Amino acid sequence: MRDLQPVFAMKILVVDDHVLIREALRGLFKELRPEATVLEAPDAARTMQLLAEQPDIALVLLDLSLPDRDGLALLAEVHGRHPGIPVVVLSGFADRANVVRALDHGALGFIPKSAGREVMTSALSLVFSGGVYIPPEILGPGPNAGRAKATPGDLGLTERQVDVLALMMQGKSNKAICRRLDLAEPTVKNHVTAILKALGVSNRTEAVLAVSARGWQFSGRHAGAD
Repeated sequence: MRDLQPVFAMKILVVDDHVLIREALRGLFKELRPEATVLEAPDAARTMQLLAEQPDIALVLLDLSLPDRDGLALLAEVHGRHPGIPVVVLSGFADRANVVRALDHGALGFIPKSAGREVMTSALSLVFSGGVYIPPEILGPGPNAGRAKATPGDLGLTERQVDVLALMMQGKSNKAICRRLDLAEPTVKNHVTAILKALGVSNRTEAVLAVSARGWQFSGRHAGAD
């Protein structure tokens, strides 16, 4: 699933090796979702243990700098073993290359540690609503700058292709999109190809960046678990 659980059932896992950062994030989450349960892990080993013990975790906020393992490798493993749990990266290294690598490894958002409280609150609120947060400074210089006002329809995307794109933005695989929209896999592949062509990109990571740069939001579209 991509859509986050109801507030009363939500569990959030914060992964960071610094106690003060975990405490600050716990406070921020409690402010945004007072009844959520916030779990903490200081390293990769504890992260995988908690995910195995509590598969109903609704969101993971992951620092890429961990003492016992490369953060991107951990991100890839979490995405592979628990594809239904969205992972948002929180990192002090928010250059475009790191953001792209994180998205390539399965992240559904990237929040710089340098972000102020207001920015971080807005970013997490967007994630809670099913959106993908990418730092504006990463999107600014991209090839889609200046074209943000164009709508999906302006690019020739059909309603069904917008449905597919919305699920792509949620990190859904082609097979998951097939199940959600009751479409044959070749049909979904054709839609994905058309979407990438319309956006002028060559892969899903670039598509996420392009959509974020244009400011398109698909919150609420196709809500519910697979």
